[in-house]
Amino acid sequence: MSKINVYSEIGRLKKVMLHRPGDEIDGVIPQTMPRHLFDDIPWKKGAQYEHDCFADILRSEGTEVVYIEDLFRESFDREGSRGAFLERFLDVHGIHNGHLRGQLAEYLLSLDARAMADKIMAGVRKGDIGERGAADFCRFFPDAEYELYYTEPLANLYYTRDPGSSIGRGMSFHNMEKLGRELETVVWQHIFCNHPDFADGDTPMWLSNESPFGIEGGDIAVLSKDVIAIGSSLRTRPEAIEQLARNILPRDSFKKVLAFTIPHDRKFMHLDTVLTMIDYDKFTIHPGIEATLNVFEISLGRDGELVYKDRSAPVEKVLAGTLGLDSVQVFRCAGGSYIDAEREQWNDGTNTLAIAPGTVVTYSRNEVTNELLEKHGIRVLQMPCGELSRGRGGPRCMSMPLVREDITF
Repeated sequence: MSKINVYSEIGRLKKVMLHRPGDEIDGVIPQTMPRHLFDDIPWKKGAQYEHDCFADILRSEGTEVVYIEDLFRESFDREGSRGAFLERFLDVHGIHNGHLRGQLAEYLLSLDARAMADKIMAGVRKGDIGERGAADFCRFFPDAEYELYYTEPLANLYYTRDPGSSIGRGMSFHNMEKLGRELETVVWQHIFCNHPDFADGDTPMWLSNESPFGIEGGDIAVLSKDVIAIGSSLRTRPEAIEQLARNILPRDSFKKVLAFTIPHDRKFMHLDTVLTMIDYDKFTIHPGIEATLNVFEISLGRDGELVYKDRSAPVEKVLAGTLGLDSVQVFRCAGGSYIDAEREQWNDGTNTLAIAPGTVVTYSRNEVTNELLEKHGIRVLQMPCGELSRGRGGPRCMSMPLVREDITF
C-alpha cells in the first residue's frame, strides 16, 4: 500500500498524523488571540491530557498514530536540511532585516536538531536571544507585535488537518491566510521533502504552499475514489479549488470535484465545520448553511480542459447523486433545534472524525448531537474537550489521515 492512501472519508483509519499540543500554545495571550485564532486562553496540561485521550481512542481502534513533531525532528537528519529550512522559514515569516535574520539563524543553528525543531514550533521569544538581538531596530518601538516574539509560535499546529491534505495517493500543501498557519505549511512541506517516509519522490504533490491562492485542508473532503468535495469558504478561494482540480483530475482516480459555497463567517470557517461524512450513506450538517448552499461540479472534458456545471439542489440530492446512491441520510446538528444547533456547531458538533464506516470520534460536550447519532446506529466515541475546543476545531480538524482502507459503494 502507498505511503499515502486516502480515497474516502470513512474507510477504516489505519494511520494518522497528530500534533500533541506543546509550548506553542503558551504563546497565546489575550492580545494575540485574534491573530492565533483562539477565542480563549488554552491551558497546556489540560489540552495535552485531552489530546492524549484522543490518541488513545484512535490506538484502541487499531489506528497507528504518528506525531508531526517527531517527523519534523527526524527530517533534520538529512544533511543540509536545517539551513535550507531556515532560509524558507525566515522568508515566509518576512524576516529580511539582515542583522536580525543572521542572529536568528545563528541562534537556531546552535541548537541540536530536536531543540531547533521544538523552538521553531514554540516560537523564538525576545529573551531567547538576549543581547545578541540587541541591534534589532524594532526593539525601539513599543508595539506588541515586536515585544513578544521574533518568530511566531505555531499555536494552531494541533489542527493538523489544515496545512496539508492527503488526497488519494498524494499530498497538497496550502497557502494559509494567517502567518502562524502559513509557517505550519513550511514545516509540513519540509517533512514531505526530507523525511525518509515521504522523500522518495513516489508521492505526488498536488499543490505547493507557494501557490498564490488560499486553501485550507478543513475545506477538503474525499467522498470516494471518484469525488472530492471542497468548500469555497472564508479561507479557501475558488481559484485554488480550480488549480487543485486541474492538477489532480488527470493524475489520479478522481473524476470530479464538487465546490460547496460556505458563508464567509468565522463560525463556518471550513466545510468540515458544517458538513462531514460518517457512513456510506450518512452525513452530519449544520442546518444554518442549507439555505445558502450552492454546489458546482468541475470535471475533465474530452480535450483535457476543465468543464463546469451548476449542481445546486437540496444537499441530500446532491450527495446521493454524487455517490451513486438512491438516497442518503443527513443528520442536522442537535436535531435541527436552532438554539441547540447554534451552541453545538460552535463547539464543533458537526466536526466528526470517521475512523470506520459508522464509527466516529466526537467532542463529549455536544450531547444532543451525539445522542441523535447513537439513536440512529452510529457508534460514537466521545473525547474530553474543555481546553482543545478553545481553538475552534474538533476531532476532524485535529487529525490528518495518511492511510485509510479502500471501500466500495
